[in-house]
Amino acid sequence: MAEPEIIFVNTEYGKNYVRLLHVQRDGKLHHIKELEVSTKLTLDTHKDYTEGDNSDIIATDSQKNTVYILAKQNGIKNIETFGLILANHFLEKYRHVCRAQIKIDQQGWKRVNVDGREHNHAFVETSDGTRFCTIDLRRYTNPIVCAGIKNLKIMKTTQSAFVNFVRDEYRALPDSKDRIFCTVVYAKWTYNRSEHFCFDKTWETVKNSIMDKLVGPPNTGIFSPSVQHSLYLAIRLSMAKINEVYGQKKH
Repeated sequence: MAEPEIIFVNTEYGKNYVRLLHVQRDGKLHHIKELEVSTKLTLDTHKDYTEGDNSDIIATDSQKNTVYILAKQNGIKNIETFGLILANHFLEKYRHVCRAQIKIDQQGWKRVNVDGREHNHAFVETSDGTRFCTIDLRRYTNPIVCAGIKNLKIMKTTQSAFVNFVRDEYRALPDSKDRIFCTVVYAKWTYNRSEHFCFDKTWETVKNSIMDKLVGPPNTGIFSPSVQHSLYLAIRLSMAKINEVYGQKKH
């Protein structure tokens, strides 16, 4: 009886949720970045599966250690740049790695404010959205760099409506011309290049565009006929301001 043919579809493996706190001390003024890093590698051989030969395996513990060592050696300018450093390292260090995928979440922190002055070395956690990025680098190709914001909870108590939606036997909601608006925004976009521009400025521009079109000016706000329409306007605004972004997804 012939042995069945086995096709390897996805053989990536890696280390998830590596917690990292990077502290930069400029004299008395300190800066912090708290990250959660996940790495995935794909090898160009399958002998670990077919022969039980682990000689090409970069252990997940080694991948974890790589995150810490490269953070110490290079610092963390921003999560996108650090993700690119990690992905390039895995392909340059190990010739049998054909693909490296990096995912990084950044926890928000801001300086403690004491009597109108920012503290040099004390911080408080923020909850106004989580910054994240993904890097997908295959050998002999350019990296695919995506960035985004998630868990951005927004509420406003007026300037929102929802009317003229489907009427059938399952509908219970009445039309509402003035309602409480509350949503959790997830936004992700893809960059059309990975160097010679500012990732931080671009991320802030997209976040500000979301706030401009969902929240509006502080005194008057901005009217929203639906969450979908407001997000569409935010996408249009951010893409008009940023040449380096060619695709966005928001919900």
